[in-house]
Amino acid sequence: MARRNANGEGTIYQRKDGRWVSSVWVQTTSGEPKRKYLYGKTRAEVSKKLTEVKAKDDQGIPTPDKAWKLSPFLDYWLEEVVKKEDALRTYEEYESISRLYLKPEIGSTTLTSIRVQTVQTLLSRLLEHGKSPRRVQTVKTTLSAALTYAMSKEWIGRNVARLATTPKYKPKKVVPWTVEEAQRFWEVAKEHRLAAAWGLATFYGLRRGEILGLRWQDVNLAAGEIQLVQQLHKVVAGEPITGPLKTDSSERTLPILGVIREGLARMNDERGRRPPSEHDLVFTTSKGTPISPRNFSDHMFKRLCKLAGVRWIKFHHTRHTATSMLELLGVSPKVAQVIMGHSSVLTTQHYYTHVYTDQVTSALQLVEQKLQETKTAQAEGTGRLMDVLDSMGSCQNGCQAGFWNGLVTRFISGGPTGDRTQDTLLKRSARDTLERRVSGVDAHLQDRRRRWLIGVVAVSVAVKATEGDSTALAA
Repeated sequence: MARRNANGEGTIYQRKDGRWVSSVWVQTTSGEPKRKYLYGKTRAEVSKKLTEVKAKDDQGIPTPDKAWKLSPFLDYWLEEVVKKEDALRTYEEYESISRLYLKPEIGSTTLTSIRVQTVQTLLSRLLEHGKSPRRVQTVKTTLSAALTYAMSKEWIGRNVARLATTPKYKPKKVVPWTVEEAQRFWEVAKEHRLAAAWGLATFYGLRRGEILGLRWQDVNLAAGEIQLVQQLHKVVAGEPITGPLKTDSSERTLPILGVIREGLARMNDERGRRPPSEHDLVFTTSKGTPISPRNFSDHMFKRLCKLAGVRWIKFHHTRHTATSMLELLGVSPKVAQVIMGHSSVLTTQHYYTHVYTDQVTSALQLVEQKLQETKTAQAEGTGRLMDVLDSMGSCQNGCQAGFWNGLVTRFISGGPTGDRTQDTLLKRSARDTLERRVSGVDAHLQDRRRRWLIGVVAVSVAVKATEGDSTALAA
């Protein structure tokens, strides 16, 4: 009689069409038990699958209720997670990558069937088709973000996208405007209808969305302050799509500079001559409609750069220019962080602060000056010491010149046989101590000279006194 399997062991049998099937009861991600069916061409194949499923269930890892394929899973993830939790720009980028690259290539693959080699083959194919390393990297990042969510729901056991490799991507070096270029741009921009907007970019380094999302209710001309609380993402059918700022640190209050106040006053006068609008935006077209962010940063900005005769840079790089100028002027990094609205001062210093060539030149000139001053001081100090030693007269004491040279060398250089300490942590620079040492030698020699003179006088007086006493006795 065949042995009956115990509860939880699972069963294996062959169907009439020849395929093998195994089944076992497991806990699912919904918390409800469910019978799991596994299929294969051979008994060994389904037996292996059954062993793996039972091992995970024994470890407390639930089995997904649904065998998600990547394409419908991406749709669910984008609409229910990314669209509700992330910024609009993030959603648009993820949606584009999913639609153009992930769904057409591996969309029919189930989540549990995606392997490292699956992802690696996809990335290699994109490179072969001429996609840039940066684009390939964004494809991997998007898939990795989606699989991370699947892991949090325990639909998969690991994120295989993280294990795939991509070619190294080296971003282009940001070269912000020099002070002279920024001055030339502002000379032209200050005459523009949107002078205040260009000023907020040049002087404050505000983001594009922060400038175009500024509302009149956030401007207090009497107090001289503006509050940054929202940003403009895009304009759809003439209506602005706004949202919160990038981070909590981006919400900040900044003072209104004089040149910005003049531009805002002109915009306010223009606003009074038009019917009121619902969006209440400060910077609009001449008709009062919202300005498209792309039109503002691409077409209008490029046109002003051409009129000013300055090198065109990406609009976002004006933030790099403003941050670098704050560094040039000696502004505290913490203050610069507040102005830029960064969440960390490290972001301000590492990514947005750039060193101008003039700063490098000035720094090296300071080093040159300092080293030259040290060299001169050492030469003068050594000369003074030699003069003191020579003035004593080497012949007077029967000393050779080599002895004095050796003494000078030992006093100044220290070293294995020198008179100075052998502990390098206690050694001081020559410039720090040479003057003191020379003064010490002077004082020591003067003291010896005074003692010698006193001794000579004392002996002379004693001899004279003795001679006087001898004469008196003789008499």
